[in-house]
Amino acid sequence: MLTATLFALASAGLHAAWNLRAKRSGDRFVALWGQFIAGGSCSLVVLIATGGPGFDALPYLAGSSLVHVVYLVGLAHAYDHGDFSLAYPVARGGGALGAAIGGALLLDDELRGWSWVAIAIVAVGLFTFAPRRASWEPLARAGLVAVTIAGYTLFDSAGSRHVDDSLAYAMASFVACAVTLTAWGSATGRWSTVTASLRADWRSPLWAGVASATAYALVLAAVRWAPVGYVTVLRESSVLLGPLIGTFVLHEPLGRARTRSALVVFAGMALLIATR
Repeated sequence: MLTATLFALASAGLHAAWNLRAKRSGDRFVALWGQFIAGGSCSLVVLIATGGPGFDALPYLAGSSLVHVVYLVGLAHAYDHGDFSLAYPVARGGGALGAAIGGALLLDDELRGWSWVAIAIVAVGLFTFAPRRASWEPLARAGLVAVTIAGYTLFDSAGSRHVDDSLAYAMASFVACAVTLTAWGSATGRWSTVTASLRADWRSPLWAGVASATAYALVLAAVRWAPVGYVTVLRESSVLLGPLIGTFVLHEPLGRARTRSALVVFAGMALLIATR
């Protein structure tokens, strides 16, 4: 359990870093697409060297990659229409809650009563990041992203547990996502845009792609040893960084309300760790 906890927390930091890069990009969908092309290419090299997860993983990879397209398109729109310190915690918080419930109902995860209390506290803290008078549009977009996060997390958690090598599955997942996202982007006529972007700057998508692939590999390794709800809620500790990043890097307002929300999230995560 300690290993799963450390993996989830390390994933949180990497996840916040690449999301910040996406938020600061001019064309956010193209930035995310280029990142996944880079991450998928690096993952393919690893797969060639180590071997794939096997044909049994294909249904899970297909489902995850299709949901990932909706996720990334939705994430780009959420960042287009909302503050990072609003869209990020609402999306990640809703996704963690959905994954926890789905893990218990669909994957036979066992969570104790106090763990559910902790997850509920984290969810309340995350959703209260939204200001009372917020426009429904950014909240709705972040909510859609939350649904897709829960969806691909369940697909990939099941797939990772179904195969012998979680690293191979994680790398294959990134390759599959890069392929489906490229198919979508090309079908919408944006291939020339992403190739021009990569020629102009390949270093930024490369580090972001490696960071996102590494972060997700850590999560899929962690869910082999711990319930999905436990891992995903810990991973969302990155939302504690979200308000700080929004304030000091993106110059978004923090305020007492978001500070209180961050403290509620921290309390819930501390309870979750203590009750495991």
